[in-house]
Amino acid sequence: MSVRVARIGKPHGVRGEVTVELFTDDPRARFAPGSVLEVQPARERGRGEGNAPAGAGSPQLEHVTVSGSRWNKNVLVARFEEIEDRTAAEAARGLELFAEAADLELDDDEWHQDDLLGLTAVDITRDDARIGTVKALIQGVAQDLLEITPDGGGRPVLIPFVEEIVPEVDLDAGVVLVSPPPGLLELAEAE
Repeated sequence: MSVRVARIGKPHGVRGEVTVELFTDDPRARFAPGSVLEVQPARERGRGEGNAPAGAGSPQLEHVTVSGSRWNKNVLVARFEEIEDRTAAEAARGLELFAEAADLELDDDEWHQDDLLGLTAVDITRDDARIGTVKALIQGVAQDLLEITPDGGGRPVLIPFVEEIVPEVDLDAGVVLVSPPPGLLELAEAE
């Protein structure tokens, strides 16, 4: 199974370097020279990036090989063997980079994003009443959010993915146990 580790951002300079939006907690290992990353078009569109799909006009890259990386303030700047100039860097903007999940060791309280998708969310404060299905994990600066598609339809429900509200994830049973604070689910229903 592959996990998303980054998205290619804007070009940096004229020699094909690109900024990288990270989705990994180990950029040093993922962007070490010689690392090979799988390339896929972006799953969802970014904000304000025009009407062309991400990576539109780029040669069809199946993978990229890291030739180097460095930090520029708080932004990772990477070089790839397959992206040789600014034109290629512009064309690659928005492409998502994936690595094999087997390469990542997880703690007991960690999960791959793809493992969470499709799990059933149940409210343990209401006798395990079904809330809906996990649609996405939205990564935030302060905390992550689980986006849940409610069983009864309507707007997606956003649940803070913190231990106090999501005390257990049981991959074997296919459930996420949720203990929402009073009003959280009602607020989503009211919108």
